Amino acid sequence: MRITEIFHSIQGESSYAGQPCVFVRTTGCNLRCVWCDTAYAFHGGRDMEVAEIVGEVERLGGPCRLVELTGGEPLLQLDIGDLATVLLDRGYTVMCETSGSVPVDRVPDAVVKIVDFKCPGSGEVESNDWTNLDRMDPARDEIKFVIADRADYEWARRQLTERKLDRFPVHFSPEFEGMDRRELASWILADGLPVRLQLQLHKFVWDPGSRGV
Repeated sequence: MRITEIFHSIQGESSYAGQPCVFVRTTGCNLRCVWCDTAYAFHGGRDMEVAEIVGEVERLGGPCRLVELTGGEPLLQLDIGDLATVLLDRGYTVMCETSGSVPVDRVPDAVVKIVDFKCPGSGEVESNDWTNLDRMDPARDEIKFVIADRADYEWARRQLTERKLDRFPVHFSPEFEGMDRRELASWILADGLPVRLQLQLHKFVWDPGSRGV
């Protein structure tokens, strides 16, 4: 597998926000979202065997039992299912943050899928594979929309209603550089949406441009 970085930090997003977590960031992505904050993971990295990755997770995390597979797009890695299986077998809770453009069943059912379906403001809205909804479990998996402006908000609200997404935990996350989080909160409150306002917690704890956190 091609790996950009492995690090131990605080989970900044999803329903697991605030918990210690080991992150395995793979290299390579099939999308180019205009607001991407991890473009450094598009290229480079180093080849690692599954056993080597697991050993690094255990070394860095110690007693931490939460692992996130992220990228880039982790589901592009041919061995990602094998890595997830080994981690699950060792008692880890495994999360996978994915764009929703790649079939999520490339990892075992027990993996918590955090599917970041793309709004129009990302420039990648046509890449969404909505058949992934049929591969997801509302009791375990979650959905995220990164909201860059009012048009993104209205689009995401329509998806929420038309696709009946409220059976999942749904997060509306303001694009960090351009979307006022208070304005997004006011829209959610005014419309009474059954969603969670998600702030990228790690960007408030550390410098937003920091890597390895």
